[in-house]
Amino acid sequence: MSGFREGRLATLKAKIAALEAGGRADSESMPLGDPRLDGAFLNGGLPLGQWHEFAGEGLEAETAAAPAAFAALLASPLARRGEAVWILRRDDLFAPGLAGLGFPAERLIQVCARDEAEALAVAEDALATVGVSAVFAEVEAVDLTAGRRLQLACEKRGATGFVIRRRPYGGGPSKALTGSAAATRWRIAAAPSAPPPDEFGLGAPRWTAWLDRCRGGRPAAWLMEASGAYSDGEEDGTYPLRLVAELGDRELAPARPLRLAG
Repeated sequence: MSGFREGRLATLKAKIAALEAGGRADSESMPLGDPRLDGAFLNGGLPLGQWHEFAGEGLEAETAAAPAAFAALLASPLARRGEAVWILRRDDLFAPGLAGLGFPAERLIQVCARDEAEALAVAEDALATVGVSAVFAEVEAVDLTAGRRLQLACEKRGATGFVIRRRPYGGGPSKALTGSAAATRWRIAAAPSAPPPDEFGLGAPRWTAWLDRCRGGRPAAWLMEASGAYSDGEEDGTYPLRLVAELGDRELAPARPLRLAG
């Protein structure tokens, strides 16, 4: 009898832990190929079948170039499993540029939405469509109700959502970050590239990535760059993004002002 009770108690504890983590403890995840990255997530990789939020700062609030490029590379393994739908607020996505980074542009379906409400509605429909593995949605903000609807759509077919926060036509200040239903919340900024040793020119694109929120995991910050190639990780161990340096759980320290000699 005691063994039965212990089993029931263990099951109950596991369910509570999963609820506290905001999802199922056995949910699928996508490893990023480095223990220093994967260790920040509950199940050793980016949670799948959920949605994630990416934002930039400054001019990125309007262009969203750095968050979009980073999210596309992060999702590129998923795009090889099925179709990828990108919902735009402005018709300015440059697919050849994504292909140059290693994203499978031949899998990409672009949809231009008229407004915020339509972008969210199309994202829901796309996430619940058979054969779609990744959905990108350019929206200014996701409130709690919209976030729950996106999550339900993700769970219907197991697709993963990538919300790219964008205010496409400028205007007033950005809406406050909400994303309480998002599995992870990121801030992305472009970083200076570095050419390989003894070579001149530009190196691989780099980004400073702040993982500000991770359900069931821990916040972190990294300097990451495009690897230039992707496999499933079993043959040559390459992944679309690689870690350059850990930045800890803080922002980069501001540069000290120069002092004039006198």
